[in-house]
Amino acid sequence: MNLTREQYVRAVFVREDETLQAVRTSITEAGMPSISVASEVGKLLELLVKMTGAKRVLEIGALGGYSGIVLARALPQDGELVSLELLPEYADFAHENLKKAGLGDKVQYRTGEALTSLQQLHEEGQRFDLFFIDADKVNYSNYLDWAIKLANPGAVITADNVLQGDRILNDAEQGENVVAIRAFNEKAAQDPRLDSLLLPFGDGLVVARVN
Repeated sequence: MNLTREQYVRAVFVREDETLQAVRTSITEAGMPSISVASEVGKLLELLVKMTGAKRVLEIGALGGYSGIVLARALPQDGELVSLELLPEYADFAHENLKKAGLGDKVQYRTGEALTSLQQLHEEGQRFDLFFIDADKVNYSNYLDWAIKLANPGAVITADNVLQGDRILNDAEQGENVVAIRAFNEKAAQDPRLDSLLLPFGDGLVVARVN
């Protein structure tokens, strides 16, 4: 049997447990978009939290709680996840899934426009060690700027869906999301405040370190 690269990685390195499988099922049954992170991306996020020793993580885009679980379960005992979500019903749904995973006390949800919540976090003087961006694509560059403002020295910033199903590779593709993600990728690559790389698995993940 011939496997794709993704199938091989998932078969050998990724063990999506019953908790995460249940989240995917619950999202589908609730009629929500089935756009949670790929299992290998989730595994990498978990590793990054552990490897960096991050204590405070900011997630932009909660959906059904899949990424929230992989981030929160990697935190130390005194760690905290702050999750920004546009829709209150999605935030409530995600929180229920984190509670089922035994992680409900590690997460704080803020609902409404993410840019407003980011401004509030800045005004409160909050700082974070790791960021995961997975929300509306047109604001990715804005979210990156805010992440840098809210970052502790050496913080890691990650962003999902940065290949857009490989559409960014085709110059003829000029859809709003594709154009926005091209701009984000170029910004992440060229910003002197960052060391960054695009990892071409899942739908593409940018990983950057704040200098």
